[in-house]
Amino acid sequence: MTETDFLLKMTARGLKLKAQRMRGLTVEKKKGPMDLKEVLDVLEQLAPLSLAESWDNVGLLVEPIKCRPIKTILLTNDLTDSVMSEAEAMNCDLIISYHPPLFRPIKCLVSKDWKQRLVIRAIAAGIAVFSPHTSWDSVKGGVNDWLVGGVGSGKVSVLSQALSSAPQSHKLEFTARSQEELNTIMAELKGMNSGVNLQHKAVSSETDGFFISLICPDSALTPSVQTLLKHAAPSQSLSILQVKKRPLPGYGQGRLSVLDEPVTVAAAVQQMKSHLGLNHLRLALGAQQTLESTVNTVAVCAGSGGSVLNGVKADLYITGEMSHHEVLDSVAAGASVILSDHSNSERGFLAVFKKRLAVHLSNSVTVALSRADRDPLEVV
Repeated sequence: MTETDFLLKMTARGLKLKAQRMRGLTVEKKKGPMDLKEVLDVLEQLAPLSLAESWDNVGLLVEPIKCRPIKTILLTNDLTDSVMSEAEAMNCDLIISYHPPLFRPIKCLVSKDWKQRLVIRAIAAGIAVFSPHTSWDSVKGGVNDWLVGGVGSGKVSVLSQALSSAPQSHKLEFTARSQEELNTIMAELKGMNSGVNLQHKAVSSETDGFFISLICPDSALTPSVQTLLKHAAPSQSLSILQVKKRPLPGYGQGRLSVLDEPVTVAAAVQQMKSHLGLNHLRLALGAQQTLESTVNTVAVCAGSGGSVLNGVKADLYITGEMSHHEVLDSVAAGASVILSDHSNSERGFLAVFKKRLAVHLSNSVTVALSRADRDPLEVV
């Protein structure tokens, strides 16, 4: 499903659900058991994996050998030994781990490596493991929208815009001296790129023959250029332009909020403690700032936000972790910084997603939040 199809589908679905709520109706849920593919389809609808960053490792990471109905789903921020024991004890069928337990390629499966041991245990127990990670960060209404909402309502925009996942394409512009030459070139291009749709537009000129603009996918670029270079007029006039991918408004990494009602730094700290369910946060006051300084703009990035927040103009940064020098740079630029530790900036979204997921699943599927999942760091 393309992003365009997804957006249209979700918009239509949203309007339908809104109309149902206005009429006092409930959303019709699937009856009976659901298999793994059906649940994966729901997860894809809620947050397309194409929204994830290119470096990420998302999707179905462990698939059971024998398919079985999905009756119990466990949501966790991190898959650890204690979380896996919890999943085994509850006869879990699917673990949705926000962070991918498998990230780098592996050459073997041995129990002495704790992450590989988790995979072995999942396979032995017949438990599927799925990770959404940055697709949840990027999606509208996802982790970052939830995080920025902790300070209050405001006009929210995306810091790092997500782009369409459509294949990269190129525009080839060239000239042909006559209709005959143009026909010959196009026939050769279609022959070289059998099965590939090459869109072109030709504009005739009384003096220069024909000016052609042709769109081709990345896979067809090399053979198309090689074909054009065989002809005199195209070889002398050829220019190659990379077509920019279409932005997806509201989707992407990080958020910036212009608050409807400004707050003090002290108030923002208290509101984020409540929002994240924490007793302690770390605060670095921006240059010339105090606890009573006014916060009009807030920039957030769940997890490790240094690279996304770098250079963003805001009164306050909120993220899980930043390096020492990233904090110093932010403070020198006048921005105060709130750090919660990495997973504490993400974990609270699981409860939001639990409710969202349950609406789309069969009544026979139970969605549970892990009780064993916690940030490895604590204040002592």
